[in-house]
Amino acid sequence: MSNHPTYNILHLLETPGIGVVKTNTILSGLDADFAQKDLRPLLSAKQYEEFIATEEKAREDWEKLAEMNVATVSILDEQYPEVLRNRLQKNAPPLLMVLGNLGLLRKLSASFCGSRKASEKGLATATDCADQLAREGINIVSGYAAGVDMATHRAALACGGTTTLVLCEGILHFTIKRHLKELWNWEKVAVVSEFLPSIPWNVKNAMQRNKTICALSSSMILIESSSRGGSIEAGRSCLKMGVPLFAPVYEGMPETALGNRELLRQGAKELYKNNATNRANMTSVFRTILHPAETFRQKTPTNKTYQIDKSDAQLSLFERGAKFKEGQK
Repeated sequence: MSNHPTYNILHLLETPGIGVVKTNTILSGLDADFAQKDLRPLLSAKQYEEFIATEEKAREDWEKLAEMNVATVSILDEQYPEVLRNRLQKNAPPLLMVLGNLGLLRKLSASFCGSRKASEKGLATATDCADQLAREGINIVSGYAAGVDMATHRAALACGGTTTLVLCEGILHFTIKRHLKELWNWEKVAVVSEFLPSIPWNVKNAMQRNKTICALSSSMILIESSSRGGSIEAGRSCLKMGVPLFAPVYEGMPETALGNRELLRQGAKELYKNNATNRANMTSVFRTILHPAETFRQKTPTNKTYQIDKSDAQLSLFERGAKFKEGQK
């Protein structure tokens, strides 16, 4: 077992004084077949001493992961999401622990973040947006918290779509919450943790988890963010990474939801309602997902939006090649 590369990465992360950045620095000089013996020249005498001292704990966690059938994907593996490497760079999780469908890690995805105590209108908006995306085959990524996260995971599964749950604690703490039990399908779900298997929830990890959610996504929709806390920081992380961010503002939003307006001033795009369907107009979201090379910050006229060519209305979004025409909002 000690010669298994992924086990050795877990062992490194279990070692006091060797965090994510140090682990990635060490791994940058190794290939995917490295073994424990290869690490000694890369560690100080103190670090190597700590590394040896934590072997029992690492072995216990490794065995628990095997008992739960948890897949481990290291930053050296081909299955590792390239977007995480590119966007988080030295802060990318060296090891992902995954339950469910591993293929969802590399699937085209949109993410959601927002208030745990979103209003009824906010939850309805989140559900509507996630439903429209999931029906077009786009994976829904969120953080498995109450409120907006749970609404979007549920919307994706309810329409037969897929969803990725990104945890802010170790994967050994994972249980299927009652809101999703009747919809649960392991082929449609990936549960992901970047943290040590036994570590409990904490605020620092929740903030880091949000950055991972952003990095996995082709766009993010933010629902009723306050001016402080994890949701607005997730929005700022998206803008910093260049991930398109949409921040709906609608009549009846709670006074506490000041974060959406603040992020709109910083570069987020507003999401409008389609009056003909009484649903969110997702055309601009689909456009950023299907055409990521286009400049997101380019402003369209304020009285116009983009609509999908109606002549192709019977085809899926991917089959029709995302044909757009300019039209009145």
